[in-house]
Amino acid sequence: MPPLQERLNQANTLLAPYAVPHGGTLGRSMKEPEDETRFPFQRDRDRIIHTQAFRRLKGKTQVFVAGGSDHVRTRLTHTLEVAQISRDIARTLSLNEDLAECIALAHDLGHPPFGHAGEEALDAWMQTQEGTFEHNEQSLRIVTLLEEHAARTPGLNLNREILEGLQKHLTPHDTPESASHGYIPTLEGQLVNIADEIAYTAHDCDDGLSAKLFMFEEITALPLTKSAAKRANARGTSLRGALIHLLVTDLYAATERELKTHTIGTLKDVSAAQAPLVRFSDAMQKELKTLHDFLWQHLYLHPHVQTCNAYGQSIVTTLCRQYASHPSDKILALVKKNSSPLPEAVKDYVSGMTDAFALKQACELKLTAALGAAPAAPEEP
Repeated sequence: MPPLQERLNQANTLLAPYAVPHGGTLGRSMKEPEDETRFPFQRDRDRIIHTQAFRRLKGKTQVFVAGGSDHVRTRLTHTLEVAQISRDIARTLSLNEDLAECIALAHDLGHPPFGHAGEEALDAWMQTQEGTFEHNEQSLRIVTLLEEHAARTPGLNLNREILEGLQKHLTPHDTPESASHGYIPTLEGQLVNIADEIAYTAHDCDDGLSAKLFMFEEITALPLTKSAAKRANARGTSLRGALIHLLVTDLYAATERELKTHTIGTLKDVSAAQAPLVRFSDAMQKELKTLHDFLWQHLYLHPHVQTCNAYGQSIVTTLCRQYASHPSDKILALVKKNSSPLPEAVKDYVSGMTDAFALKQACELKLTAALGAAPAAPEEP
């Protein structure tokens, strides 16, 4: 087998000149010996997927409460779909697949139980403690402090390109009012933002149809999904797959235009740009907004989803209040280990829970009487 450096050099010849090289450029916070066979970002990927935080994603809500049905997306399946789309985009654009995959695999590690509703509840409680909660910041905290790789350094000691991607990860689904400011200095980080949007747009259509929250005829009356349905019918494929194809191919064309317009020839050119270069066309962004507006009204604000969200929020808020007034041994251990204020340790502990574990803790602490009965699961597809 050729030496690692020789393999790195060979792999770099397949990358565009504005891609992050396989050896990285920013390094790790603590220098460590190189692996004999794996590239640096391959090692980082392995560190991420072996964390407890990654494994717990299987029990966390995406839109529908995790565990309510075996077939709806969870945070874990969503993460895997984002990683797959990210790799495909990176390969087609001759960018660094391993780096894009790492950012994708870690981008949702900080999500609390019960999806965005749980995040809103945790942030609201933290604000009463003169703090805040934001899942992207928590993802960064997990890989730099809370998870462990070796005793010599806190966190996973990942390459800084990954930390940069996590720190600036931003999508319209997370923060609609400020998404335009989510510029990331690497194309790999930028494409993960877009892959995230592509993944949740496609699978939320899929899950909403399966749960019968809206009809096929309703959603395919929209311009983008109408085109996707036409392609799916002609090729005998799914609406989800056809929708991903339309979004990705538009992305390729628009991004190539941006790179050419801004004369991007090096990694420094990417960093010097004043706005994201990986993007959809203006026409596609307009059609996507129409689809997102439909999903917002018919899926995210559907009475069943809202009922589940409210129940999840009440669990998160109740647990935070309980642990703040009666901290458990695990929370006290977090305070000591990380030199954290008590509210931050409570936030770290509760945000790491799965939906089921959060409900179990509420039951064991005899807090469920005030919560009422749990909502019924959505209809099984």
